[in-house]
Amino acid sequence: MASYTLPLFITLSSIFFFSNTTFALQSISVSSTSLNSSTYLSSMCQTTPYPASCLHSLKLSISISINPSIITFLQQTLILALTQIAKIPNLLSQGIIETQRGTIDDCKELHQITLTSIHKSLSMISNPHKLSYININALLSSALTNKNTCLEGLDTASGPLTQEVTQSMNTAYQHVSNSLSLLCKKFKYPKGNSTRNRNLLEFPKWVRKRDRRIMLSSGGDGGVDEGGLVISVAKDGNGNFSTIMDAINFAPNNSDSRVFITIGEGVYEENVVVQSYKTNIVLLGDGSEVTVITGNRSVGDGWTTFRSATVGFLARDITFENTAGPEKGQAVALRINADLAALYKCTIIGYQDTLYVHSFRQFYRECDIYGTVDFIFGNAAVVFQGCNIIARLPKPGQFNAITAQSRETPDEATGMSIQNCSIIADDDLYNANSNTSNVIVKSYLGRPWRKYSRTVYMESFISDFIDPVGWKEWSDDVGVEKLYYGEYENYGPGSATENRVSWLGYHVMDYYEASNFSVLQFIAGEDWLESTSFPYDDQI
Repeated sequence: MASYTLPLFITLSSIFFFSNTTFALQSISVSSTSLNSSTYLSSMCQTTPYPASCLHSLKLSISISINPSIITFLQQTLILALTQIAKIPNLLSQGIIETQRGTIDDCKELHQITLTSIHKSLSMISNPHKLSYININALLSSALTNKNTCLEGLDTASGPLTQEVTQSMNTAYQHVSNSLSLLCKKFKYPKGNSTRNRNLLEFPKWVRKRDRRIMLSSGGDGGVDEGGLVISVAKDGNGNFSTIMDAINFAPNNSDSRVFITIGEGVYEENVVVQSYKTNIVLLGDGSEVTVITGNRSVGDGWTTFRSATVGFLARDITFENTAGPEKGQAVALRINADLAALYKCTIIGYQDTLYVHSFRQFYRECDIYGTVDFIFGNAAVVFQGCNIIARLPKPGQFNAITAQSRETPDEATGMSIQNCSIIADDDLYNANSNTSNVIVKSYLGRPWRKYSRTVYMESFISDFIDPVGWKEWSDDVGVEKLYYGEYENYGPGSATENRVSWLGYHVMDYYEASNFSVLQFIAGEDWLESTSFPYDDQI
């Protein structure tokens, strides 16, 4: 997973269907105390990632008449971000020459998701009853991830306006970074620890009670007539459709009720895209051994990493496979950039960059995930429980890194929590290293894609194919002091921590530290996973 360019097959961006609210620029007064207010503003802005942008966006507001507050500053900073980011899609339409297919479309779609996220954040901030730190943090963290994804694509583009667009984008998103910093100051959450604010959450119900029987039954056996639209897909012609995309296209747009698409036995060779307006879709297979979705897009064939994904959505009992092979480089089998996404008993197969946990909050239970280099990567707040994480034999000269987490700032409530999983090698990798006195392929628990990368392994079995140092730098020790890598009560021949890296950011965690990365604390899972009927362990 070197540089990144990406496509948008929105998994369940169905979380975003908000009214187009216009937010009035709220003023701050200081009357006779303008000097004190200016001092307060200057002092506060100095603690944000981009002080100059902060001061520029807020200094004009110190002329009118309300007492300054972080909430008011936060609103104004977000409004400015909204205004500037709204201009970017038009800039992308001219003067950019893409070398990887999907670069411009990726950026346009990502910025649209960002605009929706900011609108939603402003709506929450303006209503004290909806104000939720964890929800707003998830929205703004995803916006920063969207920016990075777009910029990675533009790195490969050319044209007279490429540099101008890149500069405009960086400037606009500085206000998002500052907003996230102001949010953390308001709620005073310790960076790197729990972001839970349970009583204020307003999560959408992932599945209604009447739907639970379907979710609990593999392949949708029974209960499908109890409510909600059910569409069947079968390769033998006995379903409503013979392809998954035909079924998705048939599903109503912006549905308020659950749409179940049952997928019969067979190998479906198609790149499945669940667009953001196809809401409340659930894909149910007959079992991951018999219901398989495959694609072969890869960066090696000219697609962006984002666009190389086979599908993005919520599912159970399905295999997702990218068949491009190790020689094609980055080739995503599954990408998810939807909030409150959950997968159960699925298999995800690829080589480099298999599973792209792009953004928002996600949960994986009892899934099998195969890959080589950076094969679980992205910037979601994600928990894996009871999964088999299986390293494969990469192409010659490569090493394996299981994770590559891309948290960019300490204010983002994102990271990877791997709990009660098995970290093992497949037969090809095991045999390659066993047939010689020297280790042919080194394998690591992860490496930091960005400098505040955050990944923890807890209560998991780690096999002996993992190098004793455990972790690998990205390049030249960049970020090894600011990252957070943790291990807690793992077991197995590869779990010993005595010879692990000596980085400042590496931690052998105690119970208190580890509990911050539980389902309960890290993704507030108790508030939304219960409605899925998927099993989960809420604590360590």
